[in-house]
Amino acid sequence: MPLAEIGDLITPAATRGRGVGAFNVIQLEHAEAIVTGAERVGAPVVLQISENTVAFHRGLLAPIGRACLAIAEAATVPVAVHLDHATREDLVHEAVRLGIRSVMYDASALTYEENVAATAAIVRWCGDYGAWLEAELGEVGGKDGVHAPGARTDPDDAARYVSYTKVQALAVAVGSSHAMLTRDAVLDIDLIRKIHATVPVPLVLHGSSGVPDAGMTEAVSAGMTKINIATHLNKALTAAVREKLDADTALVDPRKYLGPGRDAIADQVAHLLGVLRAVE
Repeated sequence: MPLAEIGDLITPAATRGRGVGAFNVIQLEHAEAIVTGAERVGAPVVLQISENTVAFHRGLLAPIGRACLAIAEAATVPVAVHLDHATREDLVHEAVRLGIRSVMYDASALTYEENVAATAAIVRWCGDYGAWLEAELGEVGGKDGVHAPGARTDPDDAARYVSYTKVQALAVAVGSSHAMLTRDAVLDIDLIRKIHATVPVPLVLHGSSGVPDAGMTEAVSAGMTKINIATHLNKALTAAVREKLDADTALVDPRKYLGPGRDAIADQVAHLLGVLRAVE
């Protein structure tokens, strides 16, 4: 199947009040498992490559990026590939030129005025290449520096930000937090409804690994569309690998422990995509 344009996945989902799962890739097994889980339930999906993952791969985007593009093109369901939490303009340019036509640009370390100016410039550049751009306002918790766990996005600020920058989607702070190992985050559903009523572009929930299933469906019903998940998949993979290695301390063939890890991710992706599709 041809590589999906993320707008073709997000826009209809937003119109219908449904969620689209966007899962972070760290290694090849992640990408394979995410697509396997999506194919199992017949749902579209987004493969995300973060700036931190690029750093893990010795600062090289092209190898993991091309792998994700190839896996997406071989899928039997629509799959888009997305660059997540990019703080560097050069990385955005490299991704788009590589064929990754969806980017989340994170300028939250800048002042508000600098954030608006930098994001608007990236939007204009991406527009010349037909690329889709997501940004963040409200400093979703759980990351270093400016990302404060108690932060909340003001609906009017969000509307102004979208008007000034012309971004195609907006990640907002509503109670979730990046890198949570427990699924007990309590979202501000009333705030999601207010932002959804005020902001004319699809909303993105970062830090969704810490949100329980019921919270995800409630968030989608309230107006969230793109649901980002990373840590939850890493927990599943690590638990499966650890169980396999603990059971056989002589095991050295990585296929015999990464395989179960990949299967565990696929199971979680299939489950979570079912949760997001159960909103209707």
